[in-house]
Amino acid sequence: MSEDKLSKLIEVAKLYYQFELSQQQIAEKLGISRPSVSRMLQQAKEQGIVQIKILDQTEGSERLAELVKKKFSLKDCLVIPVPDYHADVVKTELGKAAAVYVGDIVQNGDVIGTTWGTTLYEVAQHVKPKNVKGVSVVQLNGGVSYSETNTYASDILHFISSAFHTVPHFLPLPAIFDHPKVAEAIRSDRHIKRVLDLGKQCNIALFTVGEFNEQSTLYKAGYFTTEDLSSLQEHHAVGDICSRVFNQNGIICNEEINKRTIGIDLVDLRDKRHSILIAGGASKVEGIYGALIGRFPNVLITDQHTAQALLEMEEGEQQIG
Repeated sequence: MSEDKLSKLIEVAKLYYQFELSQQQIAEKLGISRPSVSRMLQQAKEQGIVQIKILDQTEGSERLAELVKKKFSLKDCLVIPVPDYHADVVKTELGKAAAVYVGDIVQNGDVIGTTWGTTLYEVAQHVKPKNVKGVSVVQLNGGVSYSETNTYASDILHFISSAFHTVPHFLPLPAIFDHPKVAEAIRSDRHIKRVLDLGKQCNIALFTVGEFNEQSTLYKAGYFTTEDLSSLQEHHAVGDICSRVFNQNGIICNEEINKRTIGIDLVDLRDKRHSILIAGGASKVEGIYGALIGRFPNVLITDQHTAQALLEMEEGEQQIG
């Protein structure tokens, strides 16, 4: 190919791909016909002057999902590509994906149990109505009467119940009481027991993992005494599910605090048809890992960065072992 013709092909390719001129605009600019521009662009690709590379993020995410599913013996795993690793972006994208997933799996007569928080709020507000009958929706753990962060407990229950044409069953209690005996007495009340039993019977459980630090909702709510915090830190708490705090090995950090907690026991999550953990972001990695090691979820919905971090953590633990 002559140098002049090569130069012409490069010029046409730059005008089209870099400067985004239309083929007609290029033709008018260079004084040639539009079909000539089309042929030159095709030739530029054939000569390797133009190389088109398609980055399929979904392909990478599907591979990550399969690796996580296998490593942690999950029934299912969804890895959602997120454009930004900022917490709010991650929650929104995971919420949309989880809402579709829930809509796909819910059937007539299902009992859906859900906890609260900003991640579950994103899920709930994106759930689309589905024509199912006999569905029940129940709150899995007590709430927070005072917090600087809105837990959206009532909104979540209302949104999900509305989508599946039912009424919600609330658990209008503190998540954690000061004394185990008080919590035990509350649990024995027949009205409360009915809601707790329904939560235990749920076959679809939706929950996230709360990080354990000064920014966590439970911490801000003042549920933990100084002694509680010292004990939880001493036992290397990494997060909570349904207000029950555990370490990186998926073991409850403090049994006395656990007895003061109102809601589903984490071991009961293991038996659900769909026990769905929806969580992602850098601050949640250790908590998600602990939940997976504890076998609390059988389905994980997370982002690509978190999925990669979980695999790296598992590989590091195996090397240490």
